[in-house]
Formats: sequence, C-alpha cells, structure tokens
Amino acid sequence: MNPPQIQGRNRPHTPLEKTSLLILLFTITAALIWILLPFYGAILWSVVIALLFAPLQRRLRQRLRIGPTPAALITLSLVLVIGILPVILISTALVNEVAALYLRLQSGELNPLPYLRGLLDALPSGLLSLLKSLGLGDLHALQAQLSSGLAKTSQFLAAQVYNWGQNTFGFATSVAITLYLSFFLIRDGQHIVAQLGRTLPLAAVHKAELYDKFATMIRATVKGNLLVAAIQGLLGGLAFWFFDVRGALLWGVLMAFLSILPAVGASLVWAPVALYFLFTGAVWQGLSLMAFGVLVIGMIDNLLRPILVGKDTRLPDYVIMITTLGGMAVFGLNGFVIGPVIAAMAAAVWQLFTQSRAQN
Repeated sequence: MNPPQIQGRNRPHTPLEKTSLLILLFTITAALIWILLPFYGAILWSVVIALLFAPLQRRLRQRLRIGPTPAALITLSLVLVIGILPVILISTALVNEVAALYLRLQSGELNPLPYLRGLLDALPSGLLSLLKSLGLGDLHALQAQLSSGLAKTSQFLAAQVYNWGQNTFGFATSVAITLYLSFFLIRDGQHIVAQLGRTLPLAAVHKAELYDKFATMIRATVKGNLLVAAIQGLLGGLAFWFFDVRGALLWGVLMAFLSILPAVGASLVWAPVALYFLFTGAVWQGLSLMAFGVLVIGMIDNLLRPILVGKDTRLPDYVIMITTLGGMAVFGLNGFVIGPVIAAMAAAVWQLFTQSRAQN
C-alpha cells in the first residue's frame, strides 16, 4: 500500500497552520527537554569537552592524516587520561580522607576544643572583652555549640560517604554518557552547529556572534576558573601538608572549590589557619603561610587567568560572583559553568537587541 500523496506541499501556510506548527514545536521541544533533564549534567560536560578538545581533533586529522573517527577516538582517550582519571583518583582519596576524619571525630581523637581554648587565651584582652560582650567569649557556651556543630558535621560527612557508595553506579553511568556524547560532538560538532544555526531565525552575523560568545564563555569558565581553581587548591593543599595541617587533601579541595568565586576564594581557608598559627605562638608558620597565600596562591588568579582566558572575554568580577552563586544554587555544582554562561549570553542578546533597535 502506497502512502497518500501530500497535496499543496509548497503552498503558503495559513495563519492557523503556522500557529499549530508553533504549538507543536513548543510542545515537542518541551517534551524533549523533559526526558533529557535527568542527564543535563552529562550533556553539559560533553558540550564542554567538545568545545575544548575539538580543535585538538582537527589538528590530529591534519598532522596524522587520519579520518574524523580515529581522530575523535584519540582525542577522547587523551580526555580520559588527562581529565577524568585524575578526578576519579582525587575523589576516591578525598572520600577516604573524609571517612577517616569522621572516625576521628566520632572517637574523640580529633577534638578542636583545646585549640579553641588556646586561641582565646592568646587573644588581646581588649578583643577578648569585645567577644565576651557579644556572647562569644564564654568557652563553655562555645563548647556546647561546637559539640552540637561537630555532631551535625559528623552526620553530614557520614551521609556524604554513604551517598558516594550508593551513587557509584549513577556516577559511572554519567561518565559513560558524557564520554559517549563527547565522541560524537567532537567528531560531528561542526555539522551539528551548522544544522542548529539554520533553525535560528537570525542574521548569519548575529548567529556567528552568539556562537562565538557561547563557545568563548565556556572555554573561559573551564580553562580559566576551573584550572586556576585547581592550581590554587593544589598549592594550598601542599602548603597545608608542609605545615603539617591535618586533612591537607580535604582543605586543598575546599580551597579549589572556593577559588571558583572571585575576590575571596582560597583565602577563606588559608587565612584563618595562618591567624591561628600567629595567635598560638607559631609565628614563623603563620607568617610563612600568610606570605605564601598572598604572594603565590593569591597571585595565581591575576597572573594565569589573563593568559588562559584573555582579558576581553571576562565579565566583571561582581557579575561572575553573583551568577556563579546563583547558578550553583539552582543547578548545583554544574551551576558554576551554567551561571556565567547564561549571564554572558544575556549580555550578548541584549547587545544585539540594542543594535537592532538603533539600526531601525
């Protein structure tokens, strides 16, 4: 049985048909987003990997004179060795350190109260009086609050360790999906972008500008923010290990995480430790850690970010901070990429809108 012939294929659409088509397009697009939503993290990182490593795939094709598929496989193997395996190894070591910290807290081996008592005794009398007037100088009250806080922290750490074990299969599945999608995006990315570009009802120059802004901001966020944060966390962790601070890996990861935020960053971790050294009589350790934090860790952002990103691609620091925090509040850890990218795209779209109005 032959399918029925479609009559009037090339005739103009009526207003009702156009409206129906738009409703159908919106509905099916919303349904597609809904079924892909559980994997948005894997899709996001596959796009990030493709944007970062597609130029490498093209260079491999030119130099080795191989097809797109072998070049994409080699590129993906490098991604696995350079990016994903170190993250898995560091995450495993971090989970072990968190578990050990939880056991020390539960057993009482790790008790910060003596350190707190020593810190209060080392404070100047005027500052201690001020703390007492604010209700913060009573060691017994602080001990009760700290004990309660430690109990809650222990429960949280235990839950995180448990959740890590429970979510191992889900994490492995997300990594597999990310690598699978990354392969096709690296291999066929230019064709996919061209197809998507044809569906956008914008001038070619505007489509190119939006794509360049999107790709640039993704690269800037990952190469700039993430790499700089990793270097700052590594240096901070090594400094803590050198000064024999317990849990150097945990504090290093925390510094890397906080370094995503401009202005404050890793200093929220190393500065209190340096002050503790100074107040407890470890003067050279405190001064050395403070000098290392300011002159080395703090300068990494100013020295490396312009090289890795370029000054012309950066949003103002206050915009990056608020959109990073907002993105993480909405999307979790993936929000540190999504937030600034949305801000950059919003700025680009508003600029295009302003230009189009000025031309009219």
